[in-house]
Amino acid sequence: MATPLALFSLTLAASALAQDSAPEISLDTLRTVTETLSSDAYEGRAPTTPGEELTVSLIAERFEQAGLQPGNDGGWYQDVPLVEITADPDTAAFGYTAGDATTALSYGDEAVFWTKRIVPSVDVENAELVFVGYGINAPERGWNDYEGIDMTGRIAVILVNDPDFAEGGDEGLFDGRAMTYYGRWTYKYEEAARQGAAGAIIVHDTAPAAYGWSVVESSWTGPQLDMDAADNHMDRVPIEGWVTNDVAHGMLAAAGQDLDVLSDAARQPGFTAVPLGITASAHLDNAIRRQASRNVIGVLPGSARPDEYVIYTAHWDHLGRCTPDETGDDICNGALDNATGTAGLIALAEAHAAAGPAERSLIFLAVTAEESGLLGSAYYAANPVFPAAQTVGGVNMDGLNIIGPSRNVVVVGYGKSELEAYLDRAAASQGRRVEPEPSPERGSFFRSDHFSLARVGVPMLYADSGEDLVEGGAEAGRAAVEDYIAAHYHAPSDEYDPDWDWSGAVLDLGLYYAIGRELADSEDWPNWNPDAEFRAARDASRAEAGDE
Repeated sequence: MATPLALFSLTLAASALAQDSAPEISLDTLRTVTETLSSDAYEGRAPTTPGEELTVSLIAERFEQAGLQPGNDGGWYQDVPLVEITADPDTAAFGYTAGDATTALSYGDEAVFWTKRIVPSVDVENAELVFVGYGINAPERGWNDYEGIDMTGRIAVILVNDPDFAEGGDEGLFDGRAMTYYGRWTYKYEEAARQGAAGAIIVHDTAPAAYGWSVVESSWTGPQLDMDAADNHMDRVPIEGWVTNDVAHGMLAAAGQDLDVLSDAARQPGFTAVPLGITASAHLDNAIRRQASRNVIGVLPGSARPDEYVIYTAHWDHLGRCTPDETGDDICNGALDNATGTAGLIALAEAHAAAGPAERSLIFLAVTAEESGLLGSAYYAANPVFPAAQTVGGVNMDGLNIIGPSRNVVVVGYGKSELEAYLDRAAASQGRRVEPEPSPERGSFFRSDHFSLARVGVPMLYADSGEDLVEGGAEAGRAAVEDYIAAHYHAPSDEYDPDWDWSGAVLDLGLYYAIGRELADSEDWPNWNPDAEFRAARDASRAEAGDE
């Protein structure tokens, strides 16, 4: 039997034979760009900081060196208008009152809360708490957690994820264990606002959230970015936030309720919201700063159909300075997330430019503020430099494989688009199999920048190395993924390691190169599959473009 390393050598050989026209993916680019972007000098690459200036300048410089042209009317940048709101932790207050007893919650340790309203201060006083289950209003699925309840002046207490999570399996009203958009925290706050609530508080639970409380604390304290708005986002609820599971148990117990019992009830069709008969009050003082961030755009113009586009995306930003670890390190460097993806974007630009123009134009888009809610890609989708109707499709990269080659490739959002056929062909050339993601309950499809483009109809592929490693198998791959999520995700310890194994990343980038090149040299217009939620948007945009 061949050894794991021998199997990898055979895989590389097969890949080389199948893609002998593909330029080499530069290992030096992957290493040096990742190491530079994740160095302390870049201070965690938070948008609108000096770290941004260093980051976008480096990306534009590397794009130019690769042979790309500036992608936005002769310039490398697309301005993204953002507003930064920073809650004062010393005056932030949230507490609930049951009878004569008021319980104040510790900001950061027990509750994290903020406002999206662009105002210097927010007060919510004596607002009744209402348990609204999963906070979902989905008429197409016959489900409305807000049925019959007036949320005006009330605060919604909401469970994370969606009703099928605890059941497991692959089928159900909310697609089994695969998280739907209704399970995302972004949706829950949006729906609470549509219901007229005075606040929306999500109950944290590690498994359905897919991350621990430390991620909540590091991600939602300190400066918070959002898209700037002429109406100052006054359509949002005054207070948004999270509480720990222990706090939620205590809060509901003070109301004479049991969180576990209500959670079980919330998973059943026909659940109705439960007014808790206790109130909560909150106060925030905010510092407000308006400043544009930037997407970086490079283009390799097409030789035959330059007004048709294939796009690669990756986000360049991370959290900047965050909650210090036990050593006092307060820089969330974001080496894996997503300095590696940005380095991969540059490496692909180099490879495509070295191969010469394809028939269609190739777009390389490094977006800002992904960590703040996909803001850079959402702005691009709403204000596209290259029309969505003329964008054939694309590939998104959010963290490359630095743990060694895998026998499989996983698709996040498996079964949604016709781009998977292109991946199948490319993976077969490497002797690898294509599979659904192993943990769809994490909602990864809604957590990276391909989602912004998908929402306007552009078919996007988000694929990655699977966990079945050539050396160590699925057990080793799963252990590495779980260790990263538990110990390094959105933490200061996500730092560059010179001992990383880049061979898996090189293989994956070979796939992305092959898919992009095939699309760019073809006349194909792949679509979302008929049952995908983005199919209607694609059909409409292509119809407007005159496609029959």
